[in-house]
Parts: sequence; C-alpha cells; structure tokens
Amino acid sequence: MSYTTLWEVPDGLWNQIEQVLPREKRKGSVGRPALPNRQVVNGILFVLRSGCQWKGLKKEWYGASSSLHKRFQEWNERGLWKKIYRLIVKYYQKKRRIKWKWQAVDSKMVPAPLGGDLTGPNPTDRAKSGSKRHIWVDQRGAPLSIRVTAANTHDVTEIMNLLNRPIVRKPKTLYRVQHLSADKAYDSEEVRSKLHRRNITPHIRKREYESDVMTPPPLESEKHPARRWVVERTLSWQNDFRSLRTRWAKKSSNWLAFLYLASTLILWKMCFHD
Repeated sequence: MSYTTLWEVPDGLWNQIEQVLPREKRKGSVGRPALPNRQVVNGILFVLRSGCQWKGLKKEWYGASSSLHKRFQEWNERGLWKKIYRLIVKYYQKKRRIKWKWQAVDSKMVPAPLGGDLTGPNPTDRAKSGSKRHIWVDQRGAPLSIRVTAANTHDVTEIMNLLNRPIVRKPKTLYRVQHLSADKAYDSEEVRSKLHRRNITPHIRKREYESDVMTPPPLESEKHPARRWVVERTLSWQNDFRSLRTRWAKKSSNWLAFLYLASTLILWKMCFHD
C-alpha cells in the first residue's frame, strides 16, 4: 500500500468525514468568509504527510495557516478527529468485517524534541525526550485501537488499555478462542492470565533469561504461520506520515489527533485493498 500521492482526502472518505464536521458558514453571512471545511482538512493532511510546520503552509494553497491551525485545535477539543476515526472503523467493519481470529499489538517509540505532556526518557535513544504510539490491529493489520504514552511507559501496562474499549463489539460466537500476537515486551504472566480469562490465546515471544534449563523448541503441530508482521507493517504505514515520525506537538492531544487522521486514511485504503 502506498501513500506517495495521497495529498488530498479522497471523495468517498470526504463523504464520510463531512457528516461529522460542523456546518460551513453560509455565503453572504456577516463577517469574514470562512475557509471551506474540505480545504481545511486537506491543509491539515499536508502538515501530517509532510511534517512541515503550520507556518510552512502556502497561503495560496490552503489559506492562512493560523486559521487552519485554529480550526484543527477547535475540532480536536470537540473530539471530532476521534469521532471520525471511530466512524471509519465501523465503516471498515461494515465493508469488510473485522478479522478477530488473529489480532496483534505493538508500539513505536519516537523522539519528542519539544517535550510536553506524555513524554519521557526514551530508553533506546540515550534517554532523550520521546513518546510512544501503541496500536491494536486485526488479522489484516487494520488499527482497532490507539493510545499515546511517554516513551518510558512499559508495554505490559498498556496492553489491556488497548483491548478494554473496542470500537466495534467483538463477536462472542464467531470464534470460540481468539489469538493475540505480541513481541517479548509484553512477556508477563499477569498479561497472559488476563488474556486467557477473555478466551484469548496469547502468542508472546519470551524474553531470553539466563538459565541452565534449555527450553525445547515447539513441535511442528504447535507452530503457527507468522502473524505479528501485520502490526509492524501498520506502524510502518503510520511512519509514512512524517508528523508521526517525530512528535513536534507539545500537546499530546494534538499529536493523537494526527494519529487518528493517519489511521483513518489507512483504514479507508484497507476497506478496498489488503
């Protein structure tokens, strides 16, 4: 899946987004004319895709950058970006059906040079300021839940927060047991116990502890095809949006809003292509 030419919101997606955004100011109304909503969203998408500063937007393309930034924050304070994301998750469920049998979770640490809330010392970057993106995906890699934390937040403390509030209710009868793939950052007996209580079979890579006891390799009948790569691929797709590679937003809520918009675009593509 490529996003190299996706600099404007597709028509079909705009028809969905338009339902959530406030009504546009009527022509001929008192006061200065407002920027059209679609022009604003396309300007916000340009910032998300390019990673440029708000003042780097060309006025002749999208209008005054200050107006776009103000509208972006106003909509975020009203929870509209999250609402749009939730709407497209439901659209994905209606269009293709969420594949619940195999799921996966993972996270990505990114630098946050300007600091702000939900930042902390990045253990993989000489303790520089950073944040972490957490995602939960279905068998295809569609992002079902998103969270932002400080870079030093342990994954085992966030996994249940991701799974606790699914946007679409899980079916209880479709699969008797569901499976969840995760890397060794989630290696915890407490996590395994909680997953088993939800009829979820965990497939978590174990940490390599120093021990004299050699663990025998699993039998061929116990092995499963590689499944965790789909969540790594989705994290890579998110990295195609340069504003998500480095967190320049001091407010974590603004950065999360960008994450909602990027995930909305990923979901929209997955509604029609794997």
